[in-house]
Amino acid sequence: MTPYSTAAKAIRAALPGRSARIALVLGSGLGPVADAVENPASVPFDDIPGFPKPAVEGHHGRLIHGTLSGREVFVLQGRAHAYEGHPLSDVVLPVRALALLGVETLVLTNAAGSLREDMAPGSLMMLTDHINWSGANPLIGPNDPALGSRFFDMTQAYDIGLRDALRRNAEAQGVALNEGTYLWALGPNFETPAEIRAFRILGADAVGMSTVPEVLAARHAGLRVAAISGITNFGAGMVANEILDHEHTLKQGATIAESMTRLLLEFLKDPIHE
Repeated sequence: MTPYSTAAKAIRAALPGRSARIALVLGSGLGPVADAVENPASVPFDDIPGFPKPAVEGHHGRLIHGTLSGREVFVLQGRAHAYEGHPLSDVVLPVRALALLGVETLVLTNAAGSLREDMAPGSLMMLTDHINWSGANPLIGPNDPALGSRFFDMTQAYDIGLRDALRRNAEAQGVALNEGTYLWALGPNFETPAEIRAFRILGADAVGMSTVPEVLAARHAGLRVAAISGITNFGAGMVANEILDHEHTLKQGATIAESMTRLLLEFLKDPIHE
């Protein structure tokens, strides 16, 4: 058995009779979104073989099953990051396990820094594309054809239909939703002002330390993907004398969680999920 099939088997045993076609991943400070889950049952990552254990504050490390807006969902409350020392194959193991459990749509959230003056902290950005700045990829190594083909298209990494749904759901809820390209940097340090200037020249609108590995694994396995960044700060050097730290990220994440929850609850009602 593969590590992800072992994990999927353990999840079935821990959450008997529970299934879902939609899964959500909650980023830094966005754990409160999980509070909206009805009829919840959960299992700690510690109890799922192979699941990497998040060590970053704001990532609780639980897999929750329940209903949101009347739809059954899996919710990953927290994620592991490459900068914690986890191999990328472990970082994406939860996504692969969920794919084996029948998940067809993956909705990712993260905390990110804005590279645009018109996209202030506290706002949301829907990902329309990404830049992998890390030089790393979870698909390096032997390919598992049971998951997907070795070479696959990333032209529409972020599903057009899901993006359209997010736009109309945001409008329905009165939630301002920016759109843009996300750049994945390994971290764990925040970027230098020179790096931020370079990323802006490359066409990035936000920068963060997660999400792209999960997108790659999900698209490899044929899942539809949508992703939303909660903007917690401006990039280094964009605000004079501002010092960036993780505590600030968590505080902003808490304020973003309310609008993120409203948007996600409306999004899950959308007929696109039928």
